[in-house]
Amino acid sequence: MELCVLKYFLAVAREENITKAANLLNITQPTLSRQMMQLEEELGIKLFRRGRHNVLLTEEGMLLRRRAQEIVDLTEKTEKELVHGEETVSGEISIGCGETQNMKPLAEMISSFQEEYPEVVFHMYTAIADDVTERLENGILDMGLLLEPVEISRYHFVRMPLQEKWHVLMRRDCPLAEKEKITPPDLAGMPLIIAKRQSVRNLLENWFGDAAEKIRVASTCNLSHNNESLMVEGGMGLALMMEYTCDHESLCLRPLEPEIVSGCVLVWKKNQTLSPAMARFIGYVKKYFSV
Repeated sequence: MELCVLKYFLAVAREENITKAANLLNITQPTLSRQMMQLEEELGIKLFRRGRHNVLLTEEGMLLRRRAQEIVDLTEKTEKELVHGEETVSGEISIGCGETQNMKPLAEMISSFQEEYPEVVFHMYTAIADDVTERLENGILDMGLLLEPVEISRYHFVRMPLQEKWHVLMRRDCPLAEKEKITPPDLAGMPLIIAKRQSVRNLLENWFGDAAEKIRVASTCNLSHNNESLMVEGGMGLALMMEYTCDHESLCLRPLEPEIVSGCVLVWKKNQTLSPAMARFIGYVKKYFSV
């Protein structure tokens, strides 16, 4: 598979129309159609379901779209690093992060770094820890801001300053809203919205203890606080989540008892070749958070 063909494929997948994609790519429609058919022949699979006016991805096509985008992103990232390699400290740094209050100290640190190195551009990617670590392994992300529990044996890391306390998000008309703190028996039989990550679910199951068998999971959710708030507001259940600033007047947060506190780490892969910008930033990170 040639890189240009993957870019053609991504354009077709995005536009869902061969003619529109060909116009954007400045090539003829027959040429683009032939390239897509040759790609299918090379892979031995059908990538598209072709209709009269559009083309839609098959399941195999959706998988290729994900991988093709990763390949294109990594190629472009590498090219930019090589171009800037001999110049003044410049380039791009990609950081994956979940929803955490530690985004504020991270943003403050990046702002301070950019005062000294204004030509370094940061790209932030929001996702759950599993997705972030996969992209770290594939080289698409340089660093990850991860909430614990998380496996960090493959990474160098610095610990972030803020700890995250777990709370229950509920409607104000919920009977539990009258309590100052929520215990495991309080949630027995209640419809709950919890994180999809297995490590987080294990953490919560340990907290429930003997009440775990009576827990009713109504829904799982990856991100985000806003979506979880809307789900709770709509009556789907109570959400177990990190503390955050809740702007919904009809909702409230109550802390857990006993409390669950999660740390947060900024990680990067061990034994990786660092761009000048990354090397300088890692040194800055270590000094900044050791103060």
